[in-house]
Amino acid sequence: MARLPGWGFVAAVVRGWRGCSVCKSCALRRFSIQPAQQKKIPNRYLGQPSPFTHPHLLKPGEVTPGLSQVEYALRRHKLMALIQKEANDWDGLDHTVILLSNPTYYMSNDIPYVFHQDTNFLYLCGFQEPDSILVLQSIPGKALPSHKSILFVPRRDPSRELWDGPRSGTDGAIALTGVDEAYTIEEFRHLVAKLKGESNIVWYDLGKPVHTELHSDYLQPLAEIKARNKHHVQHIRHLVQNLRLIKSPAEIERMKTAGRVTAEAFTETMFASKSPVDEAFLYAKFEFECRTRGADILAYPPVVAGGNRSNTLHYVKNNQLIKDGELVLLDGGCESACYVSDITRTWPVNGRFTKPQAELYQAVLDIQKSCLSLCSPGVSLENIYSLMLSLIGQKLKDLGVLKSSITESHFFKAVRKYCPHHVGHYLGMDVHDTPDISRSLPLQPGMVITIEPGIYIPEDDFSAPERFRGIGVRIEDDVLITEGAPLILSAHCPKEIYDIEQICGHKS
Repeated sequence: MARLPGWGFVAAVVRGWRGCSVCKSCALRRFSIQPAQQKKIPNRYLGQPSPFTHPHLLKPGEVTPGLSQVEYALRRHKLMALIQKEANDWDGLDHTVILLSNPTYYMSNDIPYVFHQDTNFLYLCGFQEPDSILVLQSIPGKALPSHKSILFVPRRDPSRELWDGPRSGTDGAIALTGVDEAYTIEEFRHLVAKLKGESNIVWYDLGKPVHTELHSDYLQPLAEIKARNKHHVQHIRHLVQNLRLIKSPAEIERMKTAGRVTAEAFTETMFASKSPVDEAFLYAKFEFECRTRGADILAYPPVVAGGNRSNTLHYVKNNQLIKDGELVLLDGGCESACYVSDITRTWPVNGRFTKPQAELYQAVLDIQKSCLSLCSPGVSLENIYSLMLSLIGQKLKDLGVLKSSITESHFFKAVRKYCPHHVGHYLGMDVHDTPDISRSLPLQPGMVITIEPGIYIPEDDFSAPERFRGIGVRIEDDVLITEGAPLILSAHCPKEIYDIEQICGHKS
């Protein structure tokens, strides 16, 4: 039997439950981690790329680029394994997991925004169409994590497909994703009727439905069930996020690609900078360079902030002129095959740092390097944040921004004035990935985080030395935690003063 990705996890889980090792074939029989027998992809366009229509993007057996049906099946089994661990008090009951896709959002009448799938839903099946439902259902008479996976999808409708493009339909959904069964969305009501029995535990985020229309049409009865017995409707999002926190080898490859593409786009954008330059031009240049390298979209509206505007942390208007002698802070990332990057660089648009700019920039760079050196298993983002605050405070003293006589009780409050954000966050399918996971959690191999210290001195801060006023600097990299030294996914993005000046100073 061919070795399956993720086998080490399954074997470890089995050993943890049984107290002994098991052979691969026994575990495969018990936990059914093989995907459903692959059906032939329909000889037509589906609602998303398939190996048949987009062989340049997907290999046979892949659901999304680089991620196979086997990987998605393993994710579903891992989720059901977590449910088994949480459901010790409900042995013998049936368990049903329900996740909703995103709807289509509209900017005006009949004009939709570009569709972006809910990432928890996407993580478990790879299906990228709106108005869909994923159900994982325990199999009567079999212990978890054995289960059946079902997609409920929009029915094919030639009149709508004329306007909106092709839909996968039930046959396409099964063939593409490898789920066990698929039905039209209207048939979901028959399943809901079966969930009202006392023998069912429903895993569904009742309080924050992703798709309010699907929730209203089909899942309102769950509120009545929860009112009768609060244990019969359980939250699922936190369990999915726990799985998403640790990246598989295939996911890491996707994130390496996103990091490389973004780093190259930054270099080209730096090279194209000249003073004066419009923030909108740098925005467009950055997006162009990401897209020409294969990125699907930008991961978020980038910050392209010249001069004093860099002290507005989420400045996204990007419509001002950056003058000669000013720095630009660009915080941007791309999404490539469902995984994102998040990088920030600060550079002089005329190619040369002034002395005060260089002093402040080098201070932030030194702090970032110290924080990066702490990115290892057992250390938490909160630990690194504490270090960052201490280092920023010392640098601000050295630069004369903070008085050396400042008392300990006022020290951290003063530091947070000049760096009001955290040192970093988790990264993955979302920019602020797995937001329910505490930053106090010790880092583990396979986690991806950002490290992004900054110092911001607004031009109206008259308590700071005049030479630093109006300067804001942030340097951000994407970091994969490994057993050894951290792997910087954005390492090719220049950040040393010499390298930046060499790139920005070469004007055509």
